[in-house]
Amino acid sequence: MEKPKPMLTMSQVMNKLAQKGVVKAFSMNEKGEMKLTDFDKNYEPADLKILKSFRFEGDSNPDDEAVLYVVSDKEGQKGMLIDSYGAESNYPGDRFDQFLRDIPVNESDEFNFQA
Repeated sequence: MEKPKPMLTMSQVMNKLAQKGVVKAFSMNEKGEMKLTDFDKNYEPADLKILKSFRFEGDSNPDDEAVLYVVSDKEGQKGMLIDSYGAESNYPGDRFDQFLRDIPVNESDEFNFQA
């Protein structure tokens, strides 16, 4: 039986992404607008693609659960989008959840990292 590979931590994944040039972050502001670090553009779900998602669970506390998405816009700008999942989301209300569900997923092998 093959031994399972160890999971990477969120900081390890973020370091590997930085090595590939993914250092910016997508986030939704209080007005419900999705933005990318240092860009003034408002994004709609159709403007973006999810290239990879990573789920993380805390060792001792189920509230320490998060997901990190690698997201690309139509111009090829890439960034991370991080959210807690479970009972506590980083974003209030349903707008973020619906926005995230509406982003097309196009998984990329480029971000298959090993420990």
